[in-house]
Amino acid sequence: MGVIITPAMVGQVVISGLLAGALYSMVALGLALIFGVMRVINVAHGTILMLGAYTTFWWFQLLGINPYLSLLVSMPLMFLLGIFLQRSMVHRVVDAPELSSLLLTFGISIALVNVTQYAFSSDVRSVEFLTGSFLVGPLALSKSRLISFAFAVGLTLFAFWFLQKTKLGKAIRATSQSREVAMVCGVNVQRIHLYAFGMASALAAAGGSLVAVIVAIQPEMGQVYTFKSFLVIVLGGAGNYPGALLGGMLLGLVEQLSSLFLTTQVSEAVAYVLLVLVLLLRPTGLFGGRST
Repeated sequence: MGVIITPAMVGQVVISGLLAGALYSMVALGLALIFGVMRVINVAHGTILMLGAYTTFWWFQLLGINPYLSLLVSMPLMFLLGIFLQRSMVHRVVDAPELSSLLLTFGISIALVNVTQYAFSSDVRSVEFLTGSFLVGPLALSKSRLISFAFAVGLTLFAFWFLQKTKLGKAIRATSQSREVAMVCGVNVQRIHLYAFGMASALAAAGGSLVAVIVAIQPEMGQVYTFKSFLVIVLGGAGNYPGALLGGMLLGLVEQLSSLFLTTQVSEAVAYVLLVLVLLLRPTGLFGGRST
């Protein structure tokens, strides 16, 4: 006998999808920023998210302080790490074939994962801080997911405001649209590359800090979020920053709705099928190509 799907069940998974989608959007925005500005494929993006998650775990474990306050630590730390990685290694592959950046950042990812495993072991860890749900009629809203959603939306909106309204943000957008024109206008492109990679790393760290309060963490967790970030960029269009926001929400909804209508094994493959279909039918993304 099949399971009867009620409107309340559909509403529950839609809300869960939006809550997850906000996190995907914020993390993917960082990856879109790196590719848009430098044309670098950064497969270490999820690994930096993992480091942000571990920063939050140890902040809570050792100091017992509200893990959401760890954003004030994880984001600046990963911003500095991003600048270090870009200045020491990534800048060498900015104008190289994209395969070069993929291989380099893959190596960086492996190195960071191995260092984390050596330092903290491969044990699964969790931040047990906020449990339970808010009940809104027939819907149950996870407290940790709801608060993480609020932080993710706030940080994403701030990032969009920064890119649109500040002098540095406008320089980043100009570099993304045309590096040569930006240089003619007096923009220090090398410095913009540093700031862009640092900002992207900070957004990834924020995602890790928020994820750490929701799910268990371990050193290899970043691979999943790297893939999902790439999928969001494919959905939204490479270099399309608003597209990253919409793509993240769409991915969250597709994941949750597929888990409602399909078996667990099949639903896990839906994201991969969606990636292949978009690449085949609309390579520029569902929301078009570059739009800064």
